[in-house]
Order: sequence, then C-alpha cells, then structure tokens
Amino acid sequence: MAAAAGLGGLLPAQSQLEYALEEATTAQEKENLVYQHLQKVDSWERDLKVPEFGADLQWLNTEGSLSLYKDLCGKVVVLDFFTYCCINCIHVLPDLHELEQKYSVTDGLFVVGVHSAKFPNEKILDNIKSAVLRYNITHPVVNDADATLWHELEVSCWPTLIIVGPRGNMLFTVVGEGQKEKLFLFASIALRYYKEQGQINANTIRTRLYRDSLPPSPLLFPGKVTVDSSGDRLVIADTGHHRILVVKKTGQILYTVGGPDSGRKDGTYSEATFNSPQGVAIKNNIIYVADTENHLIRKVDLQLEMVSTVAGVGIQGTDKEGGARGDEQPISSPWDVAFGTSVSGTHEDDVLWIAMAGIHQIWALMLDCGKLPKGSDLKKGTCLRFAGSGNEENRNNAYPHKAAFAQPSGLSVAPEEPWNYLFVADSESSTIRTISLKDGAVKHLVGGERDPMIKIVDPKMKNCATLAGTGEASNTIGSSFISSTFNEPGGLCVEEGGCLLYVADTNNHQIKVLDLETKTISLLPLLNFDTVDTVTDQSMQKPDMAKPPKLPKSAPNLQLPSLTVSPGQALQFALKLSLPSNTKLTEEMPSAWFLTAEGSEWLIHEQKALGEIEDISKQPVIPFQIPMICLSSEVVLSIKVCLYYCSKDSNACMMKGISFTQPFHIATAHQGSTTLIELLYAF
Repeated sequence: MAAAAGLGGLLPAQSQLEYALEEATTAQEKENLVYQHLQKVDSWERDLKVPEFGADLQWLNTEGSLSLYKDLCGKVVVLDFFTYCCINCIHVLPDLHELEQKYSVTDGLFVVGVHSAKFPNEKILDNIKSAVLRYNITHPVVNDADATLWHELEVSCWPTLIIVGPRGNMLFTVVGEGQKEKLFLFASIALRYYKEQGQINANTIRTRLYRDSLPPSPLLFPGKVTVDSSGDRLVIADTGHHRILVVKKTGQILYTVGGPDSGRKDGTYSEATFNSPQGVAIKNNIIYVADTENHLIRKVDLQLEMVSTVAGVGIQGTDKEGGARGDEQPISSPWDVAFGTSVSGTHEDDVLWIAMAGIHQIWALMLDCGKLPKGSDLKKGTCLRFAGSGNEENRNNAYPHKAAFAQPSGLSVAPEEPWNYLFVADSESSTIRTISLKDGAVKHLVGGERDPMIKIVDPKMKNCATLAGTGEASNTIGSSFISSTFNEPGGLCVEEGGCLLYVADTNNHQIKVLDLETKTISLLPLLNFDTVDTVTDQSMQKPDMAKPPKLPKSAPNLQLPSLTVSPGQALQFALKLSLPSNTKLTEEMPSAWFLTAEGSEWLIHEQKALGEIEDISKQPVIPFQIPMICLSSEVVLSIKVCLYYCSKDSNACMMKGISFTQPFHIATAHQGSTTLIELLYAF
C-alpha cells in the first residue's frame, strides 16, 4: 500500500536517526544505523510516496519528460530542490557531481534537479537553461515553476535533498549545504540495501545535455567587467569559459588567461586555470580575480605574465572571522572584488574588498599594512572579515560585525567626500547597502525589483531609476537605452571619463557598451589581435559576386532574439552599420551581404541571397519572405556582411565581416504586415 505524504511523515524516523548519528563514533556504527533506518521505513505498512512529476512540466538535459514510476523505477533517486540564484544551492552542486561520478545510473543512482523558483524571473525556462549551462549541471532538471512538488512534499527551504527509493518511496532528507558526508552515507547504504532486496535495476536512462545543442560563442556567461584608469583596457571575467580576457576598448584581445576548461592551477597564462571566475579589479599591470568556485582570490601579473593565489586554500571555508595570512585563510565563494584604502594607509588602494557571497559577508585582503574602520593594525597579506555576521539576512547596524547581508554579489567604492562608502549589491535581499569607510556602519540605500534592467542609483537622493532596458529578458539593441533589452546582466563599470558604461550582459554572452552622452548602445566585438584582417590595395583581388565572399576569421557573430513569423510573411533587414571615423568603402572592392541557412536551405530557395553594398550610409535593406511551404517550425537564418574599407588618407585597407544569426519560430497564425528588423553594428 502507498500514501502520498510530505516530509512531515518522514520527520519522526529521520530525527531519531539524526540523534543516533550524532552519538555514533565510528563509520561502521553510522552505516549500521542508516541500514536499520532503511529496514524500518521499508517495513512500514504504507510507503511515503513522492507524487509523480506533472505531465506539463518542462525538462532540461533529457530527451523528454521523465516518469518517477516508469523511467526511474528501480533507481535510488536524489531530488535536489534548488533555485539558481541561491548561493547555498550552488554550493551543493559539486557534492552532487561527485556523487554522480561515484555511482552511475547503471549502479542504480539518478539525480534530478527540481527547480523551485524564489523570485518571478527564476520561473522562466530560458533563465533556468542559462543557469544549467553556467553551473555545468549535467543531470536532468525539471522546472517546478508553480512549486507544486515543493508544496506537496512540504519542502521549506533551499537547498533540500530528498532521497527516494526504487518504489518512489521517501527514505531520507538532507537540508542545507555542507552535508556531503551525510549525503554520501545515505545514498551508498540505500543502494546497498535495495540491491540486497533485488529492487535495483541497471537500466540506462537516455539524457541529452542542453549544452550540446548550442553553437560556440566568443564569451560564455561573462560575469563581470572592469576598465583600467586609462580607459583603454578592459578586463572581462569570461565565466563560462573559465578564463580572464584583457582586451582593448576596440575589442582586440591582448591576453587570454586560463580556460577553456576549469581547474585550479597557478603558473603562466597557458598553464593557469580558474573555475567560474567572477569579480575582477585592475590597477596598473596587476589584476585581482574572484575565482568563485575555487574559493580563491587570484593575482594576474601582466608584466610577468604569471598567475598566483593570494587568498584561499582551494576548498570552501566556513570560517566567518578570518585573520590568517591570505594563502592560509579558507574563504567561501568570493563574487566580486574592489580596491580601497585603509583608515591609516599610507598608500592608496592598499585594501582589496571582497564580496564573500558564500558566507554573506564583506571581507578585506590587506595589500599593505594598515587598519580597517573600528579595527586594529593589520599586517600585509592578512585576510579577514570586515562586515556581516554571516547570517543570511537584511540587517543594518552601526557595528559592521552585527550587520548582516544576503549573498552580496557586487561592490563599488566611492572614497571621496561626502561619500566615503563601499556600496554593496546585496542580491538575495534585492537591496543596495552602504558601508561607511570611516566607522564601518552598514545602512540601507535603496531596494530594487528583480528584473533584467540596468539601473542608476542616486546616493544623495536615495532613489533608484531605470537607465536602460525594458524589464523583458531579451537581447535587443534598440535606438535608445529604454528600447534595448538585457538578460540578467551580472556586472558593469564606467570608464574614467564617465562617458562609457560597459555591461556584462551575462545570459546574452556579450559585453554591451552604453554611451552615456549619446544614449546609444553597441556591442563590444572580440577580435584576436593576430587575426585582424589587414590588406593593401595591391594585394586585393576583386571577388566573384556570383558567389558569397568568405568572412574573415575575426568576424563576430551576433545572436538576435527569436522571432515568431508565419508562412508567406514579408520581412526587411535594415543594415545600420557604421565604419570607423575617416574611413570609406573601397570602390574597387564591392562590399556585400549574403544569406545562409545551414541545414535548412529551403528557407532561402528562390530568394535573393546575395547583394552588393554601394553606400553604407543609406542603410541598405535586405528583403526576405518566409516560404509558404515550411519544412520545419524552428529554423535559423544567417545574415552576413563583408565590408572592404580604407582610411581616407592612406592606402591601407581593411576587410571586415559581421554575421547576424536570426532564429525563427514559424507559427500557423498570420503575423500581419511587413516586419522591419534593424541590424546594428559599429566597426
């Protein structure tokens, strides 16, 4: 017999087990206690059944929906109730990955992530897709957007793991992070017990990783961006590629440090490895990096071309006080870094502030001897707490150690009067907080809604207003700030002159450039310095316009948001391209646009797929029509442009290219009149 029940039905037996485990002194005693617990719950007259997954739920990393009582029958299943913005949930993922490495699906173990949103934007499947990629989640994930399973099982906090037996019967629950030993103990004994009962099968379960369906991208979930004092160099945390890029403001890549695979190693640029780096700060030729999932602060010396570790020991720390030398001090998920100056410091920027998201605190790494507000003298290299009790809450206090934060993820310093503040973006409380650099007092500045916009905060008036974005999670470069869209941007910086704002548009895998004077937005192209295609008049050969030209390797590929269209619908692509100042198109070499649809050639059959560009200032328009007979409802069109231009005062000429990727969803409903799509790019 069976009964649908929540965790409350399991609580008495689980509590008895937990108390007994606390008294046990040996591993064998603990294993025996868990085995006896399983014998008890397995002998109950009625199983505590987990409800079946709803048929209308959306799945990732699978070839379709999974059934707990069909596909997963005969498996020990770990249900991970998580939400992607929760740092505690993120901390559990490495434990689950290690568990999956130890016990495969043929061994009888299977993990399912049950995404249960905390905030409205976390219910959106595209945002969950991005998180699955960002955190390299390889097990199936189901979007429990309405928290149906969450409520039916009486789950109350993130993260919660529920271990389910081969009949869909609840066995154990594990609440919170830092429970790896208990998770492995429960899972291993459950596998052993049910194998002895003959209830475990070795069947495989077909999965399909979402990441395998995506094209390569120059950036993958860039988390943070910063600019040096000259305004000429940007540092980008290319988080998904586990590397740091140093680029010129034109987009030319100067240095690639680490990547593309994750790891934890110091050394030269090619030897060094990172694991999902986030915050970056640069001064002169030194870059400090918050190496988030390695729980380290790294130092990149651009002069020596070496990477070293200056704080952290490579494993997640639980110490909420600190005080040891940096490379001996365990830390937890540093998310951002910023330079500051100590109270008694004789040198500017002698402190590195750290947003320690993993333990909800603000820490300091002393880059020189000095003193923090309300603190004593500290030696160079000391790493310690500055503000925050370590409790996850929104609490302000005149004493920095009694204040509390909730996953601080962004820092900005205003050392000048009348401010003298460290500003903190406190993600889980949706607030901007201030910490006085005079006395350490923590105060609330503004609270914000959780939407994918770029906002501006006036600390004097204590108000918050939208600078750019519509509130829609998308990827549009419009004619103005408020008509453009972003998707969970993770970091930003303003160059020294205050004219340009660089935004790490994380889920769009782009760096966007906002001109604060003209109120226009453009993309930062990423070009390898040694692949910029430069040619001279003498070396040019006029291309055959009967066939498409070949784009240079340096040509960026810009992903446009998906567009719903109908058979027979007319479209127009307006090329709004701008050349560098004092340049013009080369008359001898005709520039051109052309269309491709790899794998869906029927899309461009009998269409004009190639055209010459004579005057870029007239904004050429490319006509296109969706065929009346469509062979697929999901297709991708590529609009490619090849330009030849020269400087007006020189015979040096350039060949540059740009590719726009336009996905279509072809619906049967009529979409109306001609649709105009603007293709914007500045070379």
